[in-house]
Amino acid sequence: MIVILKHDHNPDQLDSLVAWLQEKGIAIHTSIGEANTILGLVGDTSKLDIDLIAALDIVEDVKRVQEPYKNANRKFHPEDTVIQVGNTQIGGGNLTIMAGPCSVESEEQVVAIAKAVKASGATMLRGGAFKPRTSPYAFQGLGAEGLEFLKAAREETGLPIVTELMDVTQLPLFRDVDIIQIGARNMQNFDLLKAVGHQDKPVMIKRGMSATYEEWLMSAEYVMAGGNEKVILCERGIRTFESYTRNTLDLSAIPVLRKLTHLPIIVDPSHATGKYWLVEPLAMGAVATGADGLQIEVHNDPAHALCDGPQSLKPEAFDPLARKLLALHAAVRSMEGQA
Repeated sequence: MIVILKHDHNPDQLDSLVAWLQEKGIAIHTSIGEANTILGLVGDTSKLDIDLIAALDIVEDVKRVQEPYKNANRKFHPEDTVIQVGNTQIGGGNLTIMAGPCSVESEEQVVAIAKAVKASGATMLRGGAFKPRTSPYAFQGLGAEGLEFLKAAREETGLPIVTELMDVTQLPLFRDVDIIQIGARNMQNFDLLKAVGHQDKPVMIKRGMSATYEEWLMSAEYVMAGGNEKVILCERGIRTFESYTRNTLDLSAIPVLRKLTHLPIIVDPSHATGKYWLVEPLAMGAVATGADGLQIEVHNDPAHALCDGPQSLKPEAFDPLARKLLALHAAVRSMEGQA
């Protein structure tokens, strides 16, 4: 349920309303926008009398929310969420470019790539220290050592780091990570979602390979229900009948999510296709469709990469792409301003 307050509402009456709702076991999330203040009521609202609340002097309107996700719902939070990470932010009209290797292989490798992608315009460094792999014999990542190499790259470049958490037991190692990534395979690992919901740092949730929009948003709801509202959604392609590409990138997710939720939206064209030559056109499409950012894999020697080399760009290919993406984003923003 959402309660829309009048623009000139009385603060004392609001305090009384909030106290009354809390007595009934209702959690309240307040969203202050340019036009209205909205109270999002979370809990068992079925016993609340809508007519009684609507009759209050400070209330403009009351609506029941049918969707099962509440905190992530745009109806609860009409303004776009902007997440501050270090000296940059995700959302709010910026184009965030997260770039780096699929897997951290050495300190020298990740530092060199970090310097290269920063020079090209990337604002965050992505890299896997713990790697979920289909085969138990494939490279599983360097683990805790890989995290240290990422931190060294951050120290050298100032780029915030984004890396994947696979298990609750790894959380103590992620204290100094800037953004915790929840991979597609763990999108519905509810114990893990609950755990990161108690962390005071951004969480990026990659869409499951067969997940619907509602299931994806419910995963975000798990994190937000724990008190962590710094949630980012990442579209990375879904499994379809098509086998030519690794997955099928769902660009329609961007406008759909923009309508359903206030959370920032990142697109990963590297994992979506599995082919380096498809990264550029799909990244351009994501920006044109309104994504808040991109996650792109960059490796200095893709032919000898320990993980996902075929979908990785070399730094010299990433550089012109990053510049195109930033120029396209500026053009799209300019056209939006003229509309």
